Amino acid sequence: MSTQNGLVQRLWNYCNVLRDDGLSYGDYLEQLTYLLFLKMADEQVELGLVERSAVPEGLDWPSLMALDGDALEVHYRHVLTELGRRPGMLGVVFRKAQNRIQDPAKLRRLIADLIDRETWMTLDADVKGDAYEGLLEKNAEDVKSGAGQYFTPRALIRAIVEVMRPQPGTRICDPACGTGGFLLAAHEWITRHHPYLDRDQKRHLRFDALRGWEIVDNTARLCVMNLLLHGIGDETADSPIAVEDALQGTGERFDMVLTNPPFGRKSSISIVNADGQSEREGIEILRDDFWASTSNKQLNFVQHVVSLLRIGGRAAVVVPDNVLFEGGAGETVRRKLLATCDVHTLLRLPTGIFYAQGVKANVLFFDRKPASETPWTRELWVYDLRTNMHFTLKQNPLGPDDLRDFAEAFRAEDRGARTESERFKRFTYDELMARDKVSLDLTWLRDDSLEDAENLPPPDLIAREIVEDLEAALAEFAAIAEGLAPKADHEAPGDG
Repeated sequence: MSTQNGLVQRLWNYCNVLRDDGLSYGDYLEQLTYLLFLKMADEQVELGLVERSAVPEGLDWPSLMALDGDALEVHYRHVLTELGRRPGMLGVVFRKAQNRIQDPAKLRRLIADLIDRETWMTLDADVKGDAYEGLLEKNAEDVKSGAGQYFTPRALIRAIVEVMRPQPGTRICDPACGTGGFLLAAHEWITRHHPYLDRDQKRHLRFDALRGWEIVDNTARLCVMNLLLHGIGDETADSPIAVEDALQGTGERFDMVLTNPPFGRKSSISIVNADGQSEREGIEILRDDFWASTSNKQLNFVQHVVSLLRIGGRAAVVVPDNVLFEGGAGETVRRKLLATCDVHTLLRLPTGIFYAQGVKANVLFFDRKPASETPWTRELWVYDLRTNMHFTLKQNPLGPDDLRDFAEAFRAEDRGARTESERFKRFTYDELMARDKVSLDLTWLRDDSLEDAENLPPPDLIAREIVEDLEAALAEFAAIAEGLAPKADHEAPGDG
């Protein structure tokens, strides 16, 4: 098998060929999703991983390989249509699928020369990983609002799952599941660390353990494909991924929530005003089980995660910095969270690890507790992986070794045995309450780049960090401007 980078480059170069026919990057990735699914479903049988293919005979990969020219293009459209009508998870993968490659010769080359020559099931456990992740990375680079928004660094996902340690029988939820990274990592952890499951445990892990929500249909499609090809669910089973807005609420409760909600600050919809002009209007989520009504999507997701947990349930949620220090609804949410849950750990993440530039994020770990007259949070342990840590997506990406010290300091087996270190500090509940607006934006390390002129980072790194800070600030201003836009539209032009 070719190296990952070489494979990604070959697939991506062919995308540039198809762009001459008017195919967008997103369209190309969508076609790869369909074709890779069919190829890997066939490989599962060839490698003896399953007894029969998830795809009916005559609509499968061999049926495509047997044709050429116009007959191939006609049959491919027939395959997409027929599979999209199937019930269960198979139907979700191919729902509303259409062929975007109109040239039969180029379709044949993509099928026979690029995809069929690789054994895709020998890739890493996550289908979107390795070669596919490389393609999505390129798409995120070329289309600024592209698939990168759904990506959490895989090293971070695995470190979070490692310290959360899901067990057989655990029901796990991701209300913003994207391509399924957290769900697949949790599944992988359970199967690796518990290889001798009994029949009931295996069935639970396959059909009942994992649940997710994803609002973007094409992303949900990739997620369902990921799950199905890794033995999760069944082609005729109900899909564990709901294609809808998770914030609308559900009556389900889970043992564990692992999630990285979208980074967008405001929930909004497009409306047409009285003058016939389109404008965006912020939406406040009104739910009886929320502590605060706000249009801040991140604060709403934190509240939603609490509502998803059963008593005793545990959560790990990626949140941007503003959730830690914002006043108003933010302060209300933090006070309630500290009182009703045991908010025990905060991981301050470095910049430069997400495709969305300028993001300053953290991972908040908490356990839901029963009603109590006294606050459940006794102390919050903060691990600072941000100060004086410099990562980039390409030259210096975040890797497993960078999170090893955090995982060890977390003491998943016995949090009472934690000890303080240079990067790991304990803050009591009273100390948190004494802070302005109950801010959880806690720092103590000296930033060398600010105070030591003789040991400054390289100029290109300084420049990138400046750009990230400016982009973060611009995103904040854009959110404010968006909220003010409807009022501004009615003001006299040219003033001010």
